[in-house]
Amino acid sequence: MALYVTNTLSREKERFEPLEPGHVRMYVCGPTVYADAHIGHAMSAIVFDMIRRYLEYSGYRVTFAMNFTDVDDKIIQRAATLGIPPTELAEQLIDAWLDETAALNIKPATIYPRATHEIPTIIAMVEGLLRKGHAYVVDGDVYFRILSFPEYGKLSHRTLDEMLAGARVEVDPRKEHPMDFALWKRAKPGEPAWESPWGAGRPGWHIECSAMIYRHLGDQIDIHGGGADLIFPHHENEIAQSEAFTGKKPFVRYWLHNGLLQLGGEKMSKSIGNLITIRELLAQGGAGPFRLLVLSSHYRSPLTFTAEAFEAASRGFERLRQALRGADVDAPPRPDHALATLADQTRQSFRDTMDDDFNTPAALARLFELARAINRARAAEESLVAIRYAQATLRELASVLGFRFDDHPSHQHAAEPFVELLLDVRDRLRADKQWPLADLIRSRLNELGVVVEDTPSGTTWHWA
Repeated sequence: MALYVTNTLSREKERFEPLEPGHVRMYVCGPTVYADAHIGHAMSAIVFDMIRRYLEYSGYRVTFAMNFTDVDDKIIQRAATLGIPPTELAEQLIDAWLDETAALNIKPATIYPRATHEIPTIIAMVEGLLRKGHAYVVDGDVYFRILSFPEYGKLSHRTLDEMLAGARVEVDPRKEHPMDFALWKRAKPGEPAWESPWGAGRPGWHIECSAMIYRHLGDQIDIHGGGADLIFPHHENEIAQSEAFTGKKPFVRYWLHNGLLQLGGEKMSKSIGNLITIRELLAQGGAGPFRLLVLSSHYRSPLTFTAEAFEAASRGFERLRQALRGADVDAPPRPDHALATLADQTRQSFRDTMDDDFNTPAALARLFELARAINRARAAEESLVAIRYAQATLRELASVLGFRFDDHPSHQHAAEPFVELLLDVRDRLRADKQWPLADLIRSRLNELGVVVEDTPSGTTWHWA
């Protein structure tokens, strides 16, 4: 089965065919580094990490770029409040982002371009747009001329009048049209600035992504990703300036957008303070459960984060972890066993669901079915080789979704063999109907942070 993806540009599910066979050029909008990243940023990063991993699993070579906006009004204002240079604030938050995404098991990008490193390319693109009549200069500012690009609005599927009615547009009588947007901003006193043909200034927000893509990936790419909130105006403006500059259409072959995350049913916002930072999530050991929560919903759908939903995801993550308990590093030869047949069927159905626009909820359902079968086989003391084969399959497919199950503290790893021994002793005590001693073991383990669960298919345990 071929891979199909939903393209925001066409609003249709399309067969995925990269411009260059076997090679995918992929760009995802990264953070504007002016404050701690929150779980909404983590959600988007996990979604596109999953997409990248599945493309690689499917045999593609992926060149993956994620940018940092490291010069911006918000960065300048926050740095002034903190009394530090904007560059210092940006560096601190870039380092934090790299550390936090590594802890979330997000693969490093192939390229991490930064706005401040792309100034020559940005200036060259602005000069080209001016030559072609797509831009104009006003008092050291340079604006893109919206009316010079008749296809403006094709990504958001709205007319100029509709966009103008729904947008908070800064009134500037110097603009030819209210929707014209800044390509280059004249410097204000005390702000970071670079010399240009139009005087000292800095790039507008939208042009940096076009310049980064043009320089590092070429004038056409396969996938451009980001949150649904970036469709307009950011990605709409990228299309206009890139296609106007290069004359190549389409600038992006497939536009993919993830749904937005809400906190308890309310959109997260730094201005009202209702957010959870990635640092806070990691401090609670939530990397694996949060990834499971994100992927339990289709990437294009909105997601609501609640304590109950996160707790359910934590339990689900532990079920997968427990199914892999005792797994070998290498898969054994395939045995002739029903569990091995189920593992092979799971791999195929996993691929079928993922080929359908990265349907992770359905893919996860297949993984949980295999996990249950592994636990039943273990409780029934079936073929150990078959169990190990199925575990290897489960681990392989879980890793495609970016799950990592080795993130317990080292002292917990060291204690696991002793927990297993005590539970074996407890099973024998229960078989001999020595209930008080069996209950004592369970109680003392619980005090040490080990949750023991007796199920119809056997006893399982996990760290609290």
